[in-house]
Amino acid sequence: MYVAPRTGLADPATCPWRKVAGVADGVTTFATSHDTLYLVSHRDAPRSRVLAVPLAAPDLSRARVVVPAGERAVESVRVVGDRLLVRDLDGGVSRVRHVPLSGGEPADLPMPVEGAIVEWTTHPERPEALLLMASWTDAPRLYRYDGQSLQDTGLAPRSLVDFGDVHVRTLHVPARDETPIPLTVIHHKDLELDGNNPAVLTGYGSHGFIDLPEFRPEMLAWYERGGVYAVAHLRGGGAYGREWHEAGRGERKEATITDFIDCAEHLIALGYTRPGRLAAEGASSGGIPTGGALVRRPDLWAAMAIQVPTVNATRNEFTESGPINVPEFGSVTTEEGLRALLIIDAYLRVHDGVPYPAVLLTTGLRDARVPPWQPAKLAARLQAGTTSGRPVLLRVEEHGGHGAGSTREQEHALLADVLAFLLHAFEASR
Repeated sequence: MYVAPRTGLADPATCPWRKVAGVADGVTTFATSHDTLYLVSHRDAPRSRVLAVPLAAPDLSRARVVVPAGERAVESVRVVGDRLLVRDLDGGVSRVRHVPLSGGEPADLPMPVEGAIVEWTTHPERPEALLLMASWTDAPRLYRYDGQSLQDTGLAPRSLVDFGDVHVRTLHVPARDETPIPLTVIHHKDLELDGNNPAVLTGYGSHGFIDLPEFRPEMLAWYERGGVYAVAHLRGGGAYGREWHEAGRGERKEATITDFIDCAEHLIALGYTRPGRLAAEGASSGGIPTGGALVRRPDLWAAMAIQVPTVNATRNEFTESGPINVPEFGSVTTEEGLRALLIIDAYLRVHDGVPYPAVLLTTGLRDARVPPWQPAKLAARLQAGTTSGRPVLLRVEEHGGHGAGSTREQEHALLADVLAFLLHAFEASR
């Protein structure tokens, strides 16, 4: 990052650029007031902090700490009038603090919903910001920040789907190394914790991706019939920023899988469900925790629905999009990289004579990110090795890809097939 006076841009050859930060400084985003530069940096702060330097002399060694490092992960900052807005992540949930530019302690801004900031924007000349927010039970709404609080603008239409009887709870599951793993559990408010509820556990846990609260009206039918939907915010994802990502990356990828298993066992221990009524669901790199849990703990699940998944990681490097994943997962060209890939290769861990649960694998024939042979290969291996008598199916979308470009009809058909498959598997496990 460099700064220069506007007047210097008139002659690019002599413009007096001044370096503010390099790669080693860990600066990921910034905001400016008329004379100050505010920087978000993860150097010496795994979950990031906010620093301030004068634009006239931006010396990081003398930076003022505006927001110190803490339990939350700092995502970004914006200047709004005489205040600095700080956007945080707290176990996958969005928070906002505001700080007077003149100095003072950061103060939490009361949030209208316990959810996610989908988008936010500020005005360069007016002391206000707009925040689009949603939650697991609230459709996106547009709120205006006026320097003091958030008010609903009423500009976003309200959803006709009523989630008033749906309850959302965030648990903190002790992983086997005692790290607390955030687990979001969604269900009808009258759910009984008798261990007989059909439950689906999902997770991703790669690339620093954040499982932000998402309003999914189509899931209401699942909740109305007593279904539980749980989202595990696994290490390798971004629920607590860069630190959380690094804790489940490369040779530390086993934590992503064991976190998923530990969350499943916790749901059972609390009475939400039991192995005969528990399923796992994951997509793309979400095939790593689901596929890993399938081959490590087949006894824990009634069914698995794994969509367009990475399940044969040791061969992934030779696919069209494989090389770009090397920094995240490893490379077969090095011993360290191969060890990391062997952790997440579910295909190589399938054994003959094991009673695997019912498994539904999906793919699209035009998937350029995870080619169809990956889920097909795992399906064939499971069919050959399982002794449970439960189905192992491969669902192929002839005119589909990795999912991002799917039509609404394709999305609805896929969801219907997945839920029908899971309900059938639960009945068979009674």
